[in-house]
Amino acid sequence: MTFPKLVLVTGGAGFIGSHTCVDLLENGYEVVIVDDFSNSSPQVLARIEQASGRSIAAFYRGDLRAPGLVDHIFRSHDIGAVVHFAAKKAVGESVDIPLEYYDINVSATTGLLRAMLAHGVHRLVFSSSCSVYGQTNAIPLDESEPAAPTNPYARSKWFCENIIADACRRYPELTAVALRYFNPIGAHESGLLGEDPQGVPNNVLPFMIQVAAGLRPELQVFGADYPTEDGTCVRDYIHVMDVADGHRIALENIGDRGGMRVFNLGTGVGTSVLGLIRAFEEVCGVSVPARIVGRREGDVPQLVADARAVAQAWGWRTNRDLAAMVRDAWDFQLRQAPQPVA
Repeated sequence: MTFPKLVLVTGGAGFIGSHTCVDLLENGYEVVIVDDFSNSSPQVLARIEQASGRSIAAFYRGDLRAPGLVDHIFRSHDIGAVVHFAAKKAVGESVDIPLEYYDINVSATTGLLRAMLAHGVHRLVFSSSCSVYGQTNAIPLDESEPAAPTNPYARSKWFCENIIADACRRYPELTAVALRYFNPIGAHESGLLGEDPQGVPNNVLPFMIQVAAGLRPELQVFGADYPTEDGTCVRDYIHVMDVADGHRIALENIGDRGGMRVFNLGTGVGTSVLGLIRAFEEVCGVSVPARIVGRREGDVPQLVADARAVAQAWGWRTNRDLAAMVRDAWDFQLRQAPQPVA
């Protein structure tokens, strides 16, 4: 099967975007990246090239909503497909600033779709989220479970999925895959790339690692009264390089049928927050001071993937376990110059 070799990766300097760029480059693709560095750093670009041993075709710094930016990129390069990561992504923050989340996440997607259609680019892999399932008793979750997002971030992803599906119905030449991945953690095995958010981390593992490194005093565990084995939230943690591999597999198979498809990416194994702390301490040999606090608005008790559909369609499966996830994430932290947190 033929598949596009020059790919536009929006948000390609971010956590998942940068690892996906490495995976694409290692597998013969060329990548054009656009990112505004709102939650990443310019040094990531050099690290992508170092980790992959190949050069980025082009980089554009900017917001996808900036007038003319995406049109200029499509005019300047023979783009064959788009992998769309660029978005704000913190559940708690989205509750505080919902309008900003809808503006950035939804408006950027509609503008990107218009530009793709105007320039004859008809293949899109969309970075969605398991959070669209919301409060559910289905464990594990498959793609037939109705969406019921509980916070503005999740709703923004669900809105984008529907917008893309509507566009595919209206424009039959457009083909799209939405990947609902569960909780990506870990880092590239080289230690060059990992999750390094600006400001206070919103996700549990990068915050935990900063505590373990002595950069923060303790980890707050949001709620211990959920209906789970130990009372803390259960999530399906998946290695970021398995997520990256899933995006490449989607690109390689996106042309095998038309319209819009949705697939879960996950391990099918749930781990509680306390279980994640124990795994980190056992694998990395570092203790993590932690304190139980109240629940965080927008969180749900359990999210665990049923990823059999993508395995049956394309043969995709995860290849890395929880030990590899925490070990690789810690190795990345050890390579960073420690910066005390005020």
